[in-house]
Amino acid sequence: MPMQNNFEISESVNNEANIAAFSTDYLMARDRFRTAAKGANCTLESLQIDHPGPDGQSLTIDVARLGAIQPEKIVVVSSGLHGVEGFFGSAVQLALLQRYLPSLAKDQTLILLHALNPYGFFYLRRSNEDNVDLNRNFLLPGELYQGSPDGYAQLNSFLNSQSPPARLNLFYPKAIATIVKAGFAQLKVILASGQYDFPQGLFFGGHGPTKTQQLLVENLPRWLQDATRVIHLDLHTGLGTWGTCKLLTSAPNSERLQRLRGWFSPEVIESPDSGTAYPIRGGLEDWCQNQFPERQYDLLTAEFGTYPSIQVVEALRSENQAHWWGNSTHQHWTKQRIKEVFAPADPQWRSQVLAKAVALIQQAVQVMSLD
Repeated sequence: MPMQNNFEISESVNNEANIAAFSTDYLMARDRFRTAAKGANCTLESLQIDHPGPDGQSLTIDVARLGAIQPEKIVVVSSGLHGVEGFFGSAVQLALLQRYLPSLAKDQTLILLHALNPYGFFYLRRSNEDNVDLNRNFLLPGELYQGSPDGYAQLNSFLNSQSPPARLNLFYPKAIATIVKAGFAQLKVILASGQYDFPQGLFFGGHGPTKTQQLLVENLPRWLQDATRVIHLDLHTGLGTWGTCKLLTSAPNSERLQRLRGWFSPEVIESPDSGTAYPIRGGLEDWCQNQFPERQYDLLTAEFGTYPSIQVVEALRSENQAHWWGNSTHQHWTKQRIKEVFAPADPQWRSQVLAKAVALIQQAVQVMSLD
């Protein structure tokens, strides 16, 4: 049975409260998430990563669970796989816990995974403590942590310049010339699909499983128990038109893709051969489905658009330069820029995307009520 959804929530939404759900840093976001989860009578646990903060603070993935003790159907909402993108995902999870918790059926459970990359969230990086893009790290059995897209090596010196960043540089004219030469669609694949040869570069997938992957291997089966149906929404920002939502899936034109389009608005579902989406190596979606082949496990990457792609890449490039080759001054302004790119301070954007994300989660819970 198709579901209708326009990603809007009621007129009574308190926009100021939604905007206030955005935290100023990781520690504030984590504290607020934990407090809200306890207030909503969730079961709460914390998983520590190996790398602490500068003053010895523990950096954790926090997990809140609400609903049936032995569920048949589960909705998972994860945030912060890309570190700095966690400002948005955490705000959504906080708003959900504080004001918008959906009514769960007796066989349903809601699981919130807060800050899958707490290091990147804390340090305002998209990558983790080993410079790994976590959404390129989840390779399937038999796949090797080796190789790069054709053309990445030729762009490496430009994309990952080994020098401190400059506020005024020639990135934009060089980038535009590269886009004209290679074509935008092809360039997206070259740059962002995942590489395993340049450890100090962007979109590096790692040389082996990360701590986040290890923790999911150890704990995800326990969290899911014997549930037969799972919808997993992984919240992201930075890709797509300002303020819009797209649900990205690796599913080709298949029965699964048609099912997803029946559940959610067909206009927002995108496969790798269309629109915003592009194919990647080591994505969380295929890995989760491979881990649980006996279940109907549907993971969707929920992308909320911010600035144009060229601006996002420039911010990533500058922050990466500052991280490896800059000083504290370089790091300060590049980190503030990357935070703005992935979590714009604009109140209208914040209110708009949070409302859409909450509606999306409510829709997922409704979908799970279908027989």
